[in-house]
Amino acid sequence: MTAATLEIAGERREGAVATLRRGLRMMPEFRRGLPATFALALLATAGRVVVPIAVQQVIDRGLNAAGGPDLGLVTGLVVACALVVVLTAVAVYLMNVRLFRTTETALAGLRVRAFRHVHDLSVLHQQGERRGSLVSRVTSDVDQLSVFMQWGGVLGLISVGQLVVATAVMFFYSWQLTLLVLACFVPLVIAIRWFAQRLQVVYGVVRERVGDVLAAVAESVVGAPTVRAYGIRARTAARIDAAIDRHYRASVQAQRTTAAVYVSGEFVAAVANAAVVVVGVLLGLAGDITAGTLVAFLFLVTLFVAPVQTASEVLNEAQNAVAGFRRVLDVLDTEPDVRDPAIATPDRVRELPPGPLGVRFEHVTFRYAPGARAALDDVHLAIAPRTRVAIVGETGSGKTTFAKLVTRLMDPVEGRVLLGSDDAGWVPLADVAFASLRSRVVMVPQDGFLFDASVADNVRYGRPGMTDAEVATAFDELGLGAWVAGLEQGVATPVGQRGESLSAGERQLVAVARAYVADPDLLVLDEATSAVDPATEQRLTRALDLLTTGRTTLTIAHRLSTAERADEVLVVDAGHVVQRGSHAELVDADGVYARLHASWRRSSAGEPEPVG
Repeated sequence: MTAATLEIAGERREGAVATLRRGLRMMPEFRRGLPATFALALLATAGRVVVPIAVQQVIDRGLNAAGGPDLGLVTGLVVACALVVVLTAVAVYLMNVRLFRTTETALAGLRVRAFRHVHDLSVLHQQGERRGSLVSRVTSDVDQLSVFMQWGGVLGLISVGQLVVATAVMFFYSWQLTLLVLACFVPLVIAIRWFAQRLQVVYGVVRERVGDVLAAVAESVVGAPTVRAYGIRARTAARIDAAIDRHYRASVQAQRTTAAVYVSGEFVAAVANAAVVVVGVLLGLAGDITAGTLVAFLFLVTLFVAPVQTASEVLNEAQNAVAGFRRVLDVLDTEPDVRDPAIATPDRVRELPPGPLGVRFEHVTFRYAPGARAALDDVHLAIAPRTRVAIVGETGSGKTTFAKLVTRLMDPVEGRVLLGSDDAGWVPLADVAFASLRSRVVMVPQDGFLFDASVADNVRYGRPGMTDAEVATAFDELGLGAWVAGLEQGVATPVGQRGESLSAGERQLVAVARAYVADPDLLVLDEATSAVDPATEQRLTRALDLLTTGRTTLTIAHRLSTAERADEVLVVDAGHVVQRGSHAELVDADGVYARLHASWRRSSAGEPEPVG
């Protein structure tokens, strides 16, 4: 290894201790159960040294008794050993049960906290992190930790107890042979430190490669229709194969280091056994130890060596687990850039004022990355309550950013966004608890995402506790009763993963119904009719008219027919609101909106765009 690699490894080694310390602080259930589990481990390992002691007593006091073999003593020792073996087995069973229950309880809590924290992260942060990598941190990385704590933890507890008890008894029988055994293992202890540093490096790479594989597989599964449509199976397979190959190479490199640890342990164990036999025979000839003591000592050396021989497996799992643990804690340590004030600053939490909600932007600027071009630049405006506003502009002009800031999926870099009214007062979004905000402000995205459940279950996300009959009534009120009745099982019809059993337009109908039952005071729509057939567009248009009546509505308009029906139009261009007014006012004025509207009319009529 190079000096730089050793330095990094050393930093990671120190980081591993900190990682475990922080992790244990996050798992109080595990800390509470650990003392009793360790006591059972000591009891189980103490029982194992009874056999060597009994062998020594049988040889020296039973078989080599002054008046001949003492069969009564031998029989008593055998019975006592049998009872101790049974008690040891019971202790091992109880230890395993406690350890499994404690670790699963602790890790379930850790998994829940990690999952919830992922959802607390901003949309911008989630977009910057591959979905597969985030999923792997909550699933496979925690699973790896579970494997170590349940398997490696059992071996570790037993090994520690076995080393302590075996060493103590060895010293009792022969301090000379004990020092000899310890001296044989000193070089291995020094080598293990180097191996641990190396394993932390290679297993950190392994956990990263696991995330790469999951990300590649997840992306290809979700994008399967596109893969088939463009005939890029070979290219997609090549990407997955490359990710798997990188994971394979990283795993092989880690296993090579693990194998070196195991071989080193086997070699030192053989040397220790040979040394004990040679020196023990010499001590016996000198009359310093008895034959029974030598035989018992050889048993004890086996008990001492066994934990060292399994140390490579435990170390292997430990480094893998620590690498995964670090990735989980990295997620938990990531501070959300959009934080719920109910948690972050509970003393500053404010409720949204009652009644209809308006929107106010006070010199708002937003960038997706430091130094990047402003997606919105110094936007200063107010929208009156119960106004239906269409936000129009070319692709990349800042329309979607406007909507995300209103719903606080992101926070502005400069300025602030407020909700309320002149009569009831204005409240900064940053001071509004998420629970209050989400109950009063609803966004319907363009893709109409649905969960793998029934139509009714997806609508109930807008208002939990609704019965199927109430859901059906909501569809009737939106003029969608005939469409629901035409489904195979009505509102109980399963929609499939991501709603793929329904068409894009039908998914939007369900999303609109979900927003309708939520009954928000402020509704944000990412043009729901932009990619549907004419018949579904008519259903959606009627439903949206009912949905938006009497409430403040901001619609990102991709089709300018939406702008024609709005009370007011905001025209966004290069991050600035360049025009504002009714459709009639703007279409007759010379400006961006008139050009956009003329272009939309020509494309709707099938006319070619003018060149130049």
